[in-house]
Amino acid sequence: MVRAPGPRCPRRPRAPPRRSPAAPCRATPGARWCARRTAPGTWWASSPGAAAPATPGRPACTPASPSSATGSTPSWRPTEACNKRCHPLSAVSLSPWRDGRERGPSLSPDFVEALRAVVGAPNVSTATAVREQHGHDESMHPCAPPDVVVWPQAVGQVQELAALCHRCRVPMVPFGTGTGLEGGVNAVQGGVCFDLSRMDAIAELSLEDFSVTVEPGVTRKALNKHLRGTGLWFPVDPGADASLCGMAATGASGTNAVRYGTMRPNVLNLRVVLPDGRLLHTAGPRRQPRKRAAGYDLTSLFVGSEGTLGFLTQATLRLHPLPEATAVTVASFPSVGAAVACTVQVLQAAVPVARIEFLDEVMADACGRFSQMELPAAATLLLELHGSRRSLAEQQQQMEEIVQQNSGSSLAWAEGLDEREQLWSMRHNAWYAALALRPGCQGYSTDVCVPISRLPDVVVETKQDLQASGLTGPMVGHVGDGNFHCILVFNSQDPDEAQRIHAFTQRLGRRALAAGGTCTGEHGVGLGKRALLQEELGQEGLDTLRSIKAALDPHNLMNPGKVL
Repeated sequence: MVRAPGPRCPRRPRAPPRRSPAAPCRATPGARWCARRTAPGTWWASSPGAAAPATPGRPACTPASPSSATGSTPSWRPTEACNKRCHPLSAVSLSPWRDGRERGPSLSPDFVEALRAVVGAPNVSTATAVREQHGHDESMHPCAPPDVVVWPQAVGQVQELAALCHRCRVPMVPFGTGTGLEGGVNAVQGGVCFDLSRMDAIAELSLEDFSVTVEPGVTRKALNKHLRGTGLWFPVDPGADASLCGMAATGASGTNAVRYGTMRPNVLNLRVVLPDGRLLHTAGPRRQPRKRAAGYDLTSLFVGSEGTLGFLTQATLRLHPLPEATAVTVASFPSVGAAVACTVQVLQAAVPVARIEFLDEVMADACGRFSQMELPAAATLLLELHGSRRSLAEQQQQMEEIVQQNSGSSLAWAEGLDEREQLWSMRHNAWYAALALRPGCQGYSTDVCVPISRLPDVVVETKQDLQASGLTGPMVGHVGDGNFHCILVFNSQDPDEAQRIHAFTQRLGRRALAAGGTCTGEHGVGLGKRALLQEELGQEGLDTLRSIKAALDPHNLMNPGKVL
């Protein structure tokens, strides 16, 4: 690993105390300093080991607590009693953004200037509109803007910025395209947002090895456009045109996961900037083996880490050959149970289906009207098959027999590109179709994943729960791997409905756990499912995650407040 160079942390300007200095903060054992906010953008340190006078043009940091060297709880994480008095980022962690009031940037001007020195003034912004844009994703969680947004354009800049923030104990939040669904980019403790969208190079393409290396600004659609004419494609398709490193960070999957897998098996190597600026290649520099048994699987550790362990600044991905032939069809069923039972039988019959997507009758009706397609208001499966022309005919016959056994409609297959794209465009617009059911209302998409054998019961029970709760929540899912979503549309100004939404999502998560599943199959934990994660993993599992987090990020600077 390579340690990043970079400027030293600007010392926060001193201000005379308004009263006699308080005793050092005792939030953690061994804590020796206490930073107290005295005016907007300024701090002063009261400590026996106060910062030494800065050298001209390069002020020094306020010294950190000895606990940071021993690996114990960092000194900036205080007890509840001293939170308001002693927390050096208290103005951020108790941010008035949470109740809608505005505030200006909390970081000192010297610190912001140091950021500009690394990436240039045009690539740093403290504008309110820019910070608000980077303070939320597509979830229902309230906007929590960072104090400043930076746009690094090279990995060396990411290293310098991370090292600077690490020395100054400033939180860091990675940002890709902002298409997440669990508040993963919300800067709940303020700090610096790293927008990685300008690092958009496709660094290396190996047709012989079926692999490609991309930077974090490359999106799924941009990569597949680049691959046209090569006979290869990247099949992981979560719907949104998300950044590929962001998809790795959340462990995304999508409509093709039943055939091609989720992000985890499709990531061969990652280049990660750690919280202190060091550079890590999870499988070793420039390595891309299809399998390995050398040591711990660091690549899988960072896939799904949701930006809490480091910045994913490059990903080496597995590519797949384009199928010779593709066919799609739509099947309608008399009930949700029949549609899901059909899915289970398709998988049990080992039909190599590439996509098998479920829409309940509410979602099917909404999608048909929104996309102006003729689609019955009934429980529906969207099916896609890949293979050679000869194998495709056999698969189609198997599929028709299974659909008929479950009282499904007759199938009409389409093989043309335009027809296929129209069908999947309708599916990918399900979010907007659901929002159109109640114009002016807010949407929240939650997901769970259960074993295939339990899928019919869990889906039917969830449907009954929605109806009993009086909620608008059309259901859609990648049911080929047991993953389904409820898109809950509600009036955010109605506290009673918001509470019913929260209660329903908790019941859904626990229903999945009781069935031997997980509280999230692809959206991630983020802000909203931390309590369910503890129920899923148990105390020992959660303590193990915390130990890993503490080893890589002892000061809890990387995307704090998420997952754990």
